[in-house]
Amino acid sequence: MHFADSLTKATTQKSPVCVGIDPALGKLPEGIAKDAKGLLDFSTGIIDAVKDIAACVKPQMAYYEVLGWEGMRAFWETCAYAKLQGLLVIADGKRNDIGSTCDAYADAYLYKDSPIDALTVTAYMGSDGVKPFIERCMKNDKGIFVQVKNSNPSSGELQDLPVGDETVHEHMAQLVSSWGMSSLGKESGYSAVGAVVGATYPEELKYLRSLMPHAIILIPGYGAQGGTAADTKAGFVNGNGAIVNSSRGIIFASKGKDWKEAAFAAAKKMAEELKAAM
Repeated sequence: MHFADSLTKATTQKSPVCVGIDPALGKLPEGIAKDAKGLLDFSTGIIDAVKDIAACVKPQMAYYEVLGWEGMRAFWETCAYAKLQGLLVIADGKRNDIGSTCDAYADAYLYKDSPIDALTVTAYMGSDGVKPFIERCMKNDKGIFVQVKNSNPSSGELQDLPVGDETVHEHMAQLVSSWGMSSLGKESGYSAVGAVVGATYPEELKYLRSLMPHAIILIPGYGAQGGTAADTKAGFVNGNGAIVNSSRGIIFASKGKDWKEAAFAAAKKMAEELKAAM
């Protein structure tokens, strides 16, 4: 099934909650080993806790890469386990390059039977660094999320710079919209080319939604970074078209033995808050 159709179906059946799995070794709860096995145990435990609430999970690759090949094995096993539990998987790797290198990145993560459903990418190199990913999306029913307006405080150092009568992030949004027009889902009407826009910039989110009517927006910055359910509302269209990510606020809701129960409770609370805000 087309990625945007699958994601829209999942958010309708469950919630627009996306749980970021950022298993920083120094923050793992008691009883979890600080090694690759511990990463996998923690990641699968979080998946078990949130699988009935969240539409998708977003493993952050850096926390697995730091442990070398063993960590990357844990990453792929985490993705495969999430798929078995009925979750969509967004690999947060922010990949980008050109030519054959970009082709290699696209083939590495977005092949037909990959447990990864979508990949985060950057587009600073322009369309050459995005088209290979889009081609794999269309061929293999996968998706990408392009960085447009990030949630961190310094994102404006580049993304808010004026370019004529618009800003860099506004121009990027228009590119994302145009790139996605060839990959619209028949059921949802949304594109396989999504966008990342932070909840910490609600006014920008409102305008960027108007520039990208067919893009599913991945909204980070909820919870620990200060974004609220109300801040995310502008990213949705009649309750669809967006997913909201929370990482630390869910996966590290407790560092005690009740960490799974705490993650479930935090995800449930988030889903309820988003529903109320809609």
